[in-house]
Amino acid sequence: MANRLAASLSPYLLQHADNPVDWWEWGEEAFAEARRRDVPVLLSVGYAACHWCHVMAHESFEDDEVAAAVNDRFVAVKVDREERPDVDAVYMAATTALTGHGGWPMTCLLTTGGEPFFAGTYLPKPQLLQLLGQADHLWRTDRDRVLASGSHVAARLREVTTPPPPSTVDATVCDSAVRRLRAEFDDARGGFGTAPKFPPSSVLEFLLRHHARTGDLDALAMVRGTAEPMARGGMYDQLAGGFARYSVDADWVVPHFEKMLYDNAQLLRVYAHLWRSTGDQLARRVAEETADFLVRDLRTAQGGFASALDADTVVDGHSHEGLTYAWTPAQLVEVLGTEDGARAADLLHVTASGTFEGGSSTLQLRRDPEDPAWWEDVRGRLLAARDLRPQPARDDKVVAAWNGLAVAGLAEAGTLLGRPDLVDAAQEAAALVLGLHVVDGRLRRTSKDGVVGASEGVLDDHADLAEGLLALHQATMERRWLDAATLLLDDALDRFVDGDGTPHDTAHDAPTLFARPAARTDLAEPSGASALAGALLTSAALTGSVRYREAAGRALDACGSVAGRDPRFGGWSLAVAEALVAGPLEVAVVGSGPRAAALLEVARRSTSPGLVLAHGDPDAPGIPLLADRPLLEGSPAAYVCRGFVCERPVAREDELTALIG
Repeated sequence: MANRLAASLSPYLLQHADNPVDWWEWGEEAFAEARRRDVPVLLSVGYAACHWCHVMAHESFEDDEVAAAVNDRFVAVKVDREERPDVDAVYMAATTALTGHGGWPMTCLLTTGGEPFFAGTYLPKPQLLQLLGQADHLWRTDRDRVLASGSHVAARLREVTTPPPPSTVDATVCDSAVRRLRAEFDDARGGFGTAPKFPPSSVLEFLLRHHARTGDLDALAMVRGTAEPMARGGMYDQLAGGFARYSVDADWVVPHFEKMLYDNAQLLRVYAHLWRSTGDQLARRVAEETADFLVRDLRTAQGGFASALDADTVVDGHSHEGLTYAWTPAQLVEVLGTEDGARAADLLHVTASGTFEGGSSTLQLRRDPEDPAWWEDVRGRLLAARDLRPQPARDDKVVAAWNGLAVAGLAEAGTLLGRPDLVDAAQEAAALVLGLHVVDGRLRRTSKDGVVGASEGVLDDHADLAEGLLALHQATMERRWLDAATLLLDDALDRFVDGDGTPHDTAHDAPTLFARPAARTDLAEPSGASALAGALLTSAALTGSVRYREAAGRALDACGSVAGRDPRFGGWSLAVAEALVAGPLEVAVVGSGPRAAALLEVARRSTSPGLVLAHGDPDAPGIPLLADRPLLEGSPAAYVCRGFVCERPVAREDELTALIG
């Protein structure tokens, strides 16, 4: 019999809808039930594409013995971390503080007031049953000790989650960050640190921007030295495009196979920008293939982008990680024939012993094939055969923030690579989120199958979506995208930022948790604060808003202590700082025809950090950068400004190149 989760929109919660565990969704009703029954709360947090979440579900939450122990002695609450990042953030802080590490699935025991007195991650069935028995005994026999422990943990976490004091992120901090990153760079394999290795998307964007501003060759070398091995290893899907979540080894060979929208949206942007900076054809190919993966495999029927493809493939009720993607030499021969199969095995590093489980191998493309036409044929045949295998599930949840990142990546890549279809896909996604997720003037975080969820958007939803809309405005010059971004940023400043400029991840009027999250670290995606700083700065450059520029500086300073102390976790803050130091550069191209198109192409190829661009007729309505910008002696012209200080207009491409670098 289905439990309460059967009515949820979250694919992760729906995965647990038939569990014998009597799950509740997060909310006051669950805690009221705990108070009524006088029992503690078991909180389980995960997400749909999480391999170890599936393992714990099969071992424990589908097990009648575990279900009986939970249902008799606890109120069980299941949370999709992607739907409720606020809940995830505060309890992950508790888990990390109590255990020294974090991860999913996250397992916490809470008082009826929501204060944690135990926190951990994956627990095998015997450990979970032991924990439940001990917690129940303590709750019944030593309640004061449990409550005191929960109160102490909550009080300490409120102290440690208080936002750090602001610290300026300027050119000196950026220069120092590059030196510190260089000391941690893996020269042999790319990336930073040791295994497991995650794609450092925002750090790579920072390094590209730093190189563009300073000419620092070390910065560019770290980008190229990471981007190429990532794209040639098994973490990149050599057949269908797109990146897995991370590599379990230091050489980017074996991935954790889930494919996340937020990773691929950001990496699309990085590889497109790397191609713009260097002309590297590998970077261009990976950018195009990653964009095609997003549109082909993650696009929903409504035009938005789904959250993820699962790490596991389910066959006969059992989950197998990587089953869809890994190959043996015999399987290659079966699809390609003896000669092509052996040739493909050599090219793709598919060996008899295997690089993955059970003698199978992930596909690597460590060198370019000598015969590109042959490779394209083989690639197509292998992909067609792979499509006939059981496929990983797709998390069809549309998240506002991640769709904003996808809109930004597709709009910029589509413009740079001459792919208007990608810009069209970005417009469809933007229209869906604005049309469906904005309810009574407020942004909701998620939707599924065209139905909007109940959870309100957090700060990164507003900021990342605004970032995407601003990129889309520059790609299309449609005023509606700029107007929508402005509304989102105004709402963010009004509801998420204190009077002193301190940003929080949740709104002032959001339901209270035992601590109010205010992240400052850029991890798999930009923090809400750094994303807000970037979107405000871009909007200020496009509109001339002094209020936005000042607010951008305050939001950036809020991230300064993390960016200065550990740049690996401040990549987007540092990328925004590069734009602020550089101006950012504002380019307006007025006029039409071939001469205007040539000037526009020069402007678009500029690598200046944070560059903003407008093009159209002089005084085009709703485009502030085109106001009071006449033609130059009747001909198209380019106007270049930096930090609201403008150069004389130019009409020739070489003159524009000289101005923008």
